[in-house]
Amino acid sequence: MQPIEEEIIIENGYNLHLIPSKKYKTINMIVKFKAPLERTTVTERALLPYILQQGTEKYPSARELRTALDDLFGTVFTIDSAKKGESHIITARMEVANQAYLTSNVEIIKEALALLNQIIFHPKGNKESFDEKIVNREKQTLKQKIDSVIDDKMSYANMRLIDEMCQKEPYQLHVQGYEEDLEAIDAKNLFDYYRTMLVEDELDIYVLGDLGDFSIQELIATYFAREKEDRNQPNPTITQKIADVKEIVEAQNVQQGKLHLGYRTNITFSDPLYPALQVFNGIFGGFPSSKLFMNVREKHSLAYYASSRFESHKGLLFVFSGIDPKDYKQAKNIIIEQMEAMQSGDFSDDQVEETKQMVVNQFLETLDHPQGLIEVLYHQILADLTISPEELMAKIKQVKKQDILEVGKRLELDTVYFLTSQGGNSIE
Repeated sequence: MQPIEEEIIIENGYNLHLIPSKKYKTINMIVKFKAPLERTTVTERALLPYILQQGTEKYPSARELRTALDDLFGTVFTIDSAKKGESHIITARMEVANQAYLTSNVEIIKEALALLNQIIFHPKGNKESFDEKIVNREKQTLKQKIDSVIDDKMSYANMRLIDEMCQKEPYQLHVQGYEEDLEAIDAKNLFDYYRTMLVEDELDIYVLGDLGDFSIQELIATYFAREKEDRNQPNPTITQKIADVKEIVEAQNVQQGKLHLGYRTNITFSDPLYPALQVFNGIFGGFPSSKLFMNVREKHSLAYYASSRFESHKGLLFVFSGIDPKDYKQAKNIIIEQMEAMQSGDFSDDQVEETKQMVVNQFLETLDHPQGLIEVLYHQILADLTISPEELMAKIKQVKKQDILEVGKRLELDTVYFLTSQGGNSIE
């Protein structure tokens, strides 16, 4: 792969990340606002992406805004919020055509940045408030989103697992917000919080693509200048000692049970064992050749699916499985046995080498996509660590069986959550 060049420019109020590349036919601009994950602001931050897509001062309706994007050679814009560890991130993405492929003389990067500035800094409303009709409508949209979580039983079960596992930790908070907060949010107080966010959030701006002779730094300074302040936020990771494993069983009108387990890895992106955690997860439950898939699903036919994933900035590993409610105890025991097998070293050097290659290939696939590459680079900001994708890949290739065993020593089962059918299985 070609080396990834990332130039980081620390400016007044933001960090600018320039990633020149002639690989793509588009230019990607991504703006990330980061703040601590807090109960008092989580619903407002969840609502803001809905509001900001509905119109600007210059394009006062969603339709006019979409037309402006289409007129700019089919520019694509998205905005959403997510939690990463104990941080709440609002991400705005704009993908525009590469000037080199256009016959028009339009300065597309300049026009796109002007439009991005409109969306983020000049929403429809007045100087003191958002548009009231838009806020009321989008509150209903968010309410429907919150209400619909229960319809996706896999997502619901994972949410409930985290509720129980991360009590009194910021990571417990629902990134889509809370319905009970919506009534108190109005066009004025939401705008007040939005202005606070613009001033206080840590802001990172990524520009990736064939940047040519454009003076990107000057253009960004024009459209994103902020007063210089110290906005470097701590990146806390709350860890817990496990006294007793929590076991939660809930019943709903479902046919397929959802058995989810939560482990504390006590390993985050900045930990030297992080590359080994990636390989550990691959052998345990990350791929179709993993222990979970081969044993829980294939060998014992106890699961419709069985897999695992880890949270890079919180130090958690989750197991997901869909099972027949009557198989709860047996499936749970076999999942736990697979983890114990990992911790005792019941895997071969060949499995380690094969899984390392699969992890590297998966990583390369992520880097192949502009937005995936930027997300990989943003891990460094979240972890306050400087490590290039090439360096991380080299560390993955260097992982040995002993490193994976060290990961196993860190893992502790925290919570078992089972969503079963009404009248289905229980702990007894």
